[in-house]
Amino acid sequence: MVTWNVATAEPPEDVISLLQLDVQPPTDLYVTSIRMQGLLLLLFAKQIHLPYIRNIQTTYTRTGIFGYWGNKGGVSVRFSFYGHMVCFLNCHLAAHMNYALQRVDEFEYILETQDFDISDTPHVLDHKVVFCFGDLNFRIADHGLHFLRSSINSGRLNLLWNKDQLIMMKKNEPFLQEFEEGSLNFKPTYKFDRNSDTYDTSGKKRKPAWTDRILWRIKPKAPPSEDDDEKASTSSDDGLDEYPLLVTQDKYTSDMSYGVSDHKPVIATFSLELRKFFDTALVHISPEGVWSADQNALLNYTIQEDFMSSTWDWIGLYKVGFKSASDYETFVWVREAELPEINEVIQISMDKDEIPLLGGQYLLGYYSTNMQSIVGLSADFQVSVPLKHQLLYFILSVPF
Repeated sequence: MVTWNVATAEPPEDVISLLQLDVQPPTDLYVTSIRMQGLLLLLFAKQIHLPYIRNIQTTYTRTGIFGYWGNKGGVSVRFSFYGHMVCFLNCHLAAHMNYALQRVDEFEYILETQDFDISDTPHVLDHKVVFCFGDLNFRIADHGLHFLRSSINSGRLNLLWNKDQLIMMKKNEPFLQEFEEGSLNFKPTYKFDRNSDTYDTSGKKRKPAWTDRILWRIKPKAPPSEDDDEKASTSSDDGLDEYPLLVTQDKYTSDMSYGVSDHKPVIATFSLELRKFFDTALVHISPEGVWSADQNALLNYTIQEDFMSSTWDWIGLYKVGFKSASDYETFVWVREAELPEINEVIQISMDKDEIPLLGGQYLLGYYSTNMQSIVGLSADFQVSVPLKHQLLYFILSVPF
């Protein structure tokens, strides 16, 4: 996960260090938070996980200028990950030293007011795991500028922790106490002269602060009800015991090499150990026969488990390495006459005029309109170049 207040700067060309692209083993999920005028939340997943990321929903809350302006607030995305309900919330809270209480109020307001059209997780804190991150804007109170810079330069960061406003506020706010955070063993990430590792030398001389943070929360187990002690002793809350999920933070640091902003990016890496509620895709899909623009192509799909399928669902033809559900080369609607039975094999065709002429490696993806996600992927397969184009290429390639 990355949070970075980039102000109005363009992203750098080299993001290898920022996204830990050279670290082994390769990462499964990336949440990249980049902020300009408003808030932007991006999430990337390995292709193998896509059929098990379901019920994707997003929402946002404005808190800037009485809720009418998008420069402050929160944006979130939630989904089911192998049956576990996960939510990511990117926040940009009120600035300046004296507004710590307002930041807490804004954070609580965002958590309470954001809602989703999901019956068992209508609010952020209903999810089994919540990651909250962004420019939370908490400052280091009381200490003077000289003491702050001296402590930072000497590596005695622990001298500043007890005056960090977020750490201080957690002592008095029960809802904040449910969130965990790694140790602040990296330099404060605000405020720097641009394109340098030097803290603010402008006339304002802003004090350094850990404004950019990454927190997480595991949903607390519900206490047993007073009138149902016997039942409570033999059951578990939402299957937490039967389907456990363990979150471990492996890294929490900043990257000082990026200088396009007055903030430095903060990076956290997590390992999620979980027991899957399911490991079978809702839809099995496969190409049939040879695919090329010489002829209409055939594909088969089968609904493997009952879900809210719709005649508005569609099957996309994607290049290997596609970036989103809408990044298809072409698509075809599922059977419109009637909804399929479980395990019924359905064959539909794709018009040859829609198949890419240049061929290449592709795959098929079944998109569920109700679940707003791809719920089935085929294996990669080859789309062949049509014979007439092969002959033309051969003629053009023959030297005279």
